[in-house]
Amino acid sequence: CETLGSGCVDSTGASLSLGTTATVQMTTDKYIETEPFVPTYPAVLPGKYNPEIEIYRGYWMISWFKNEFAHKELVEASERGVIPEKLLDEHLRDVPAGSDGLILQPFWSPGTSNPEAKGAVIGFADYHTRVHVYRAIIEGIGFALYDALKSMEKRAGYDIKRIMVSGGGANSDEVCQITADLFGCKVQKIQTYETSALGAAMASFTGVGEYKKLSDAVKSMSHITYEYVPNKENHEIYRKLYDRVYRKLYDANKKFYKEIREIIKH
Repeated sequence: CETLGSGCVDSTGASLSLGTTATVQMTTDKYIETEPFVPTYPAVLPGKYNPEIEIYRGYWMISWFKNEFAHKELVEASERGVIPEKLLDEHLRDVPAGSDGLILQPFWSPGTSNPEAKGAVIGFADYHTRVHVYRAIIEGIGFALYDALKSMEKRAGYDIKRIMVSGGGANSDEVCQITADLFGCKVQKIQTYETSALGAAMASFTGVGEYKKLSDAVKSMSHITYEYVPNKENHEIYRKLYDRVYRKLYDANKKFYKEIREIIKH
């Protein structure tokens, strides 16, 4: 329903859910499995499928950071009558793409294909601040979703041209722009970040005959309200960091993750 509601109904787009669990999902005409033993969802659209990869914890990490490291912003937000994330977003603009070399892999919880995984943060230097860590979290989730999308594109034989975002993280213009810069393609959002509910409504209205086809409901009920265009210079930084650092990070540390789990027992 979330993918349907966001308007990702063909092979040109992918749906990012920037929620507690961050996910990337696309709509395909054929059944493909993105990971071993993880069956692909049947789509709401008849005869189509929604392969998906999940980044466990995902944007829960924003809450984790806020509770553990953003006490100052919590107090200031209360005084100003705004949410803490708004203040943190303002600080994001003070940190350049790539977080001055701070790279985070967001495996705070392991996945089905990497059961021994642990989170990792590398590249610390004396000039890094809490805000660098905050931006590195957002970029790290983005790298993981980008890596997942590349895997899905390869398996499905698709070339995604646009990204639709929903979930709580989609409320942040800064997060959406970082996502566009990292993925190197336009990021779009519709009139609501609650696209799961919207997709369910589309199915319901079609079911009772208000629309003849689900595609008619999508055209009528899902409207792009904003588009983020990638910054080419920032994308080049992200591309190099992904190719030369991020995608090699897990394999380089896999042995140590296993050792940690054996010693600590969790």
